Amino acid sequence: MSSLTTFIFLFLFSFLTTTFTVSAQEPNNLAYWCPNTTTYSSNSKYFTNLKTLLSSLSSPNASYSTGFQNATVGQAPDRVTGLFLCRGDFSPEVCRSCVTFAVSNTFNRCPNQREAVFYYEECILRYSHKNILSIVTYEGEHIMRHPTNISPIQNQRNQFIVLVQSNMNQAAIEAANSSRKFSTIKTELTAIQTLYGLVQCTPDLTRQECLSCLTSSINRMIPLFRIGARQFWPSCNSRYEINAFYNETAIGTPPPPQPPLQFPGPTPPLTSPSLPDDLRKTGKSGNSNMFVVAIVVPITVAFLLFIAGYCFFAKRAKKTYGTSPALDEDDKTTIESLQLDYRAIQAATNDYSENNRIGRGGFGDVYKGTFSNGTEVAVKRLSKTSEQGDTEFKNEVVVVANLRHKNLVRILGFSIEREERILVYEYVENKSLDNFIFDPAKKGQMYWTQRYHIIGGIARGILYLHQDSRLTIIHRDLKASNILLDADMNPKIADFGMARIFRMDQTQQNTSRIVGTYGYMSPEYAMRGQFSTKSDVYSFGVLVLEIISGRKNNSFNETDDAQDLVTHAWRLWRNGTALDLVDPFIAESCRKSEVVRCIHIGLLCVQESPVERPAMSTISVMLTSNTMTLPTPQQPGFFGRSIPGTSPLDSDQSMTSKAVPVSIDDSSMSDLSPR
Repeated sequence: MSSLTTFIFLFLFSFLTTTFTVSAQEPNNLAYWCPNTTTYSSNSKYFTNLKTLLSSLSSPNASYSTGFQNATVGQAPDRVTGLFLCRGDFSPEVCRSCVTFAVSNTFNRCPNQREAVFYYEECILRYSHKNILSIVTYEGEHIMRHPTNISPIQNQRNQFIVLVQSNMNQAAIEAANSSRKFSTIKTELTAIQTLYGLVQCTPDLTRQECLSCLTSSINRMIPLFRIGARQFWPSCNSRYEINAFYNETAIGTPPPPQPPLQFPGPTPPLTSPSLPDDLRKTGKSGNSNMFVVAIVVPITVAFLLFIAGYCFFAKRAKKTYGTSPALDEDDKTTIESLQLDYRAIQAATNDYSENNRIGRGGFGDVYKGTFSNGTEVAVKRLSKTSEQGDTEFKNEVVVVANLRHKNLVRILGFSIEREERILVYEYVENKSLDNFIFDPAKKGQMYWTQRYHIIGGIARGILYLHQDSRLTIIHRDLKASNILLDADMNPKIADFGMARIFRMDQTQQNTSRIVGTYGYMSPEYAMRGQFSTKSDVYSFGVLVLEIISGRKNNSFNETDDAQDLVTHAWRLWRNGTALDLVDPFIAESCRKSEVVRCIHIGLLCVQESPVERPAMSTISVMLTSNTMTLPTPQQPGFFGRSIPGTSPLDSDQSMTSKAVPVSIDDSSMSDLSPR
């Protein structure tokens, strides 16, 4: 397509859509996000498909009554998928006006990016060359805050935060359970002050995905300490104010969800990829339609049953830990974008100067680096023990780098120089959690609301690793030093994925080499080499008890009544004095019912039997729901006894077990397998 043709098309497109909305109030644009990572040209097939997609989303045939519509046009690599989501309290007319206006401004704001998100007061418009349907996205964030701070009086501030968080979390649960994935709350804070809240997900998400996204969104607003805030991700958004901001009368019984758009004409979307083109529905009516349906339905059902059976048996046949998912075209492009210049990394770290070293682990040392443009990074210089070739190493790094979640430390790139293998991570300002909760000079900064926020963030990160990513990941070394804190004290799980990069283990369920930290390891893993997602649940339980108490699990000695923190917590719980576990720095200001519930959850996680431990999806609900009844915890693992050949005084020493040889270091291991 020539530049002149493109100009004419854009002019007409803008003119027609502007004319269509001239009588309506112009939507309020809040923000937009179009990462300049992948672009298209004006004469490309992708641009043609994008125009078709946008035209269809703003067409009269789109379903504005539900406030949500999605569609896909074209074939890979020029395929484009798009959607719009209108705020649940707005009418279909307002929704239509917003979407049409957003479409008309698309090329002005993001003229050649293959991926974009546009946030308006009334709607969200999104498109991408990637598959964005039924996938939670934590990129493209936009946060808005009220200019007024919460009361500086700590008790009043904490009370306000607790009320906001509890009510918003309840709204999140209601939204996740609804078909529209939308909910509002209205509750009296005082006799003259009312709290209003609104949460919403894209309806293509599952209940758990929506709840996970919304709880993360809510927890992003709480540390702002404002009387009102808004947070947007492409997959969900949330807002609270002390003034009425939504239309209460417009919130009624939702209409049934609508199917994706169908496109007439020569360029049909991939709305039904399992069907060949000659079986797609045409414009004919009557018996012809019935004839097509009679053919299509049985074939579709048979095909879906075949796919389901194939996936089931393929998953059962998946035995080898080292099996990697096949890299698609996007992954191959990612390899190029992630590969960094070794000399630039060397210069950023001052040639790996000792003054730049910020950490040391079993897989290599970590250095702080600053690139020439001012970007700060953490550089991990891997030990030279991997037997992988360069191509295999690149592929494994890409697999791990594609794991994206706000509560995971992000891999920014890698470099290979002869025997050197380098990983570059985002730099996390406040270092690790253990520097705060175990330091008497700093733990006073960690008030209960902050600790509770960190517990919830860790839970969401682990849930993503276990369930919501495209890979099943078992971290196997969750501990306070592997939880990093960013500038806003949001937790980020570090050092996941190292097992895949180093090819350390052979199977998914048993290993002859155990790498972890004593005190955090579950009994079945430490003594028999058996690991599962419930191994991480055990470690999470220890972390929860440490965060609440401000004490290391292995800080007890022979003069204490208990050998470790888990034993100590269990005895206090059994004696009805659980609150004696609480760190004195927060004992007076914390919300006691909330703390006791977290202790309860922590003890459920460290039970000896893996079957009795809750899954991370259940734990996430336990943490956000005050109405859910928790089961009674049973005796924890390692209660009153030590692992053979170990001492509870040293968390990083080598151990041996009669079941398997064991080695302990200060690095983490992760197990990944394609879903």
